[in-house]
Amino acid sequence: MLFDGAEELDFVGPWEVFTMAAKQEGVDLEVFTVSREGSEVRCAKGMRVRADHSFSSAPRMDVVLVPGGEGRKREMHDERMLGWLRARGAEASWITSVCTGAFLLHGAGLCSGRRVTTHWRAIEELRAREGLTVLDDVRYVRDGNVVTAAGVSAGIDMALWMVGQLWSPSVARRVQRHMQYEPAPPYAAEA
Repeated sequence: MLFDGAEELDFVGPWEVFTMAAKQEGVDLEVFTVSREGSEVRCAKGMRVRADHSFSSAPRMDVVLVPGGEGRKREMHDERMLGWLRARGAEASWITSVCTGAFLLHGAGLCSGRRVTTHWRAIEELRAREGLTVLDDVRYVRDGNVVTAAGVSAGIDMALWMVGQLWSPSVARRVQRHMQYEPAPPYAAEA
């Protein structure tokens, strides 16, 4: 699901994982994007993306993925967005978010009573909301059919985990290899 101000790699990373599974492994999978009107969105860093579907034209989804980004500050209060997520979440097998997309899941009531995570800079802001348990220092969290990832690279990890759940861990390992996803950051992160 896309919106103006969505963080590019929050959705492009998982897109790569799922489309690689379809292309290289031949799994039965259709990956598509959705925006409110099915029109172009301008993402957080300026990338423009034209959605495949609008809210009204999108087919049923087994997996709903919600990215984060600065645009979430607007979208997490937009009833049309939250209503669409509520309706799609009720019929989906999996409801997922990357980074601050967890705020939209919360706004739609999709993570009530669940354990979740988000980007490290937004942990305390999400903790201030009622009805959920926010975990920090984790890559992704699964609670029932809700899976939330901490940020960009964690979103890729989450998507690979999902491929393992939907098909098999061996399929996920091959997809990871095809992508040559072997994280080895050149500098250690310091606080």
